[in-house]
Amino acid sequence: MTKEGNSDWLGLSGLVAVVTGGGGGIGRATALGFAQAGAKVAAIDRDERGLEGTREKLRELGDGHLVATCDTTSVESVAAAAAKIENALGPCGILVNTAAVLRPGGLDTLSLAEWNAVLAVNLTGYFICAQAFGAQMRKARRGSIVHIASIAASNAQGQSGAYSVSKAGVVMLSQQLAAEWGPTGIRSNVVSPGLVITPMSQAFYDTPGVTERRTAVVPMRRIGAPQDMADAILFLASDRSSYVNGEEIIVDGGYARTLMSHVPRPGF
Repeated sequence: MTKEGNSDWLGLSGLVAVVTGGGGGIGRATALGFAQAGAKVAAIDRDERGLEGTREKLRELGDGHLVATCDTTSVESVAAAAAKIENALGPCGILVNTAAVLRPGGLDTLSLAEWNAVLAVNLTGYFICAQAFGAQMRKARRGSIVHIASIAASNAQGQSGAYSVSKAGVVMLSQQLAAEWGPTGIRSNVVSPGLVITPMSQAFYDTPGVTERRTAVVPMRRIGAPQDMADAILFLASDRSSYVNGEEIIVDGGYARTLMSHVPRPGF
């Protein structure tokens, strides 16, 4: 889709869109999508190298964007980033929480430090960013927050440490924000990816045979890409979804709906 067509339809032109985890994967694809739609983009991440890559991509799409190193688990770091972005671009109108980590491990041996590390980034960081950037939205009495959860939020994923728990928490956090902040004109929704290749998951797909086996169980017969998630995020961020609040969009090619197809049925 052209920049002009995207901008005309979504109405994102001129809005300030903050994307956490903007150094790569879904975050980078989302940041670039907003820029193509005419928004003023601020990508934040603690991955400085990744941010430099995003900065170069944003420069190709024009001026009026920035990247900022930020630790979303730190109230002070997020507050500093929020002030910097507001001074440079204006108040935040859209927040997309994509920052995430995965620390695999069984719950019988998982250390408390590993548990807390995942929750800090995947859940607490979303809350911290919602508070900081939501304050700017409340002054304007409008805004949209989109959080990235996972189909693992409602389908327990063994040996994933605190990941599934953290993503389930994201869904509830979003619903609570929707209920509390809806009267001030702020919407909060979730995009839950299924199987998708990102820098965080790349190692799984580098293992011989994994891509083929995973593709075979997805009805669409392909693994998702960051752009698939970005497209859903931009819709939820825009006024095209202005009456959608507290909802979850699953973007997984139909995989989460295949449970009964795995049950043997003799004769069929």
